[in-house]
Amino acid sequence: MVSLGFAHQIKMGAGSNSMVEFPVTRTPPGWRRNCKNRVKFGILASENHVGEPDLSVTVNGLKMPNPFVIGSGPPGTNYTVMKRAFDEGWGAVIAKTVSLDAAKVVNVTPRYAKLRAAGVNGSLKGQIIGWENIELISDRPLETMLKEFKQLKEEYPDRILIASIMEEYDKAAWQELIERVEETGIDAIEINFSCPHGMPERKMGAAVGQDCALLEEVCGWINEKATVPVWAKMTPNITDITQPARVALSTGCEGVSAINTIMSVMGIDLDTLRPEPCVEGYSTPGGYSSKAVHPIALAKVMSIAQMMKKEFGDKDCSLSGIGGVETGGDAAEFILLGASTVQVCTGVMMHGYPLVKKLCTELKEFMKKHNFSSIEDFRGASLEYFTTHMDLVRRQQEAIRKRKAVKKGLQSDKDWTGDGFVKETESMVSN
Repeated sequence: MVSLGFAHQIKMGAGSNSMVEFPVTRTPPGWRRNCKNRVKFGILASENHVGEPDLSVTVNGLKMPNPFVIGSGPPGTNYTVMKRAFDEGWGAVIAKTVSLDAAKVVNVTPRYAKLRAAGVNGSLKGQIIGWENIELISDRPLETMLKEFKQLKEEYPDRILIASIMEEYDKAAWQELIERVEETGIDAIEINFSCPHGMPERKMGAAVGQDCALLEEVCGWINEKATVPVWAKMTPNITDITQPARVALSTGCEGVSAINTIMSVMGIDLDTLRPEPCVEGYSTPGGYSSKAVHPIALAKVMSIAQMMKKEFGDKDCSLSGIGGVETGGDAAEFILLGASTVQVCTGVMMHGYPLVKKLCTELKEFMKKHNFSSIEDFRGASLEYFTTHMDLVRRQQEAIRKRKAVKKGLQSDKDWTGDGFVKETESMVSN
């Protein structure tokens, strides 16, 4: 299979954002497996329709009815819940992360803790704004998960199912896992380089995502074997998130997802003096998500998008935004910063699978307000408004200078004009 360095698309008319995609025939999985390279596709909005905004997108060749994706975690933990997600209308589903040996994965209960905003009249039952988990990857046998992936693809052949995978520092293990998940017919793979708790103790998850040299090596193993699009999921628990994102894209990944959860301690019970979530009197730092992380996620996605635009502008790379999405407006912000899809995990845990209908409705309302007919019409539109603090100072000083000049009116007698005489006079009146 030939690896294409450009998108199959044609702009329709001068100044238009509409795209027409050349039809691409999927290669039978058995044949595809024997090929070293995989076809890469750009990010396209589907052909615009007059009237109702079109939410459908095509990302790395994956056609989705909308940009809303179930993020890897409990909402994608088994056949029943993933089927429910497809039935409710989610654009794609990323299953809970799997590894070769599920026997090493042992979860505890309780494993979640909530942070609430102050409620009415000091009530402790205010809105949930933060959510911590100490949950590990899937503890179900790999064979069981693979069987369910295959069943889902047989029942929903036109829907996008993405396998999330993680392994220890072992090339053979990584490549075996890739081969086995691809045999089920999944459409893409997301690599979990970012789980902040539990797994790093085994040199997995964030232990790889925080070490660019290690990440480069592991990405090389993965992209040497994979024949479907690969997304690398980034950890926010790092000084400069663009560094691992750059490594992942440079070594062949088609996209990056950001962000995974933020390392956190939810709090201490001031009566018992024990940390939360409390398991037999003890706890461990976990991953923080929900609304409180949304601004942090936006900043990380903005940084990655700017880097991608500057360094990979001519490549077919995608960006999936994650973090605190509960409304269509939350999703629009990620898209305005360059994301082509938006993942939701904690939001589904709090509001259920029907949340996607609300997200779609609200995103369409936003698009109507601004006369956007497709996702591509506004993807990345807000990136140009970010600059340095020094430039902000320069811009403000220039604006002040111009306002003062207008206030002062004419600078010299030679500036008077006959046509604007009255306005020119008024410009120099002080009251």
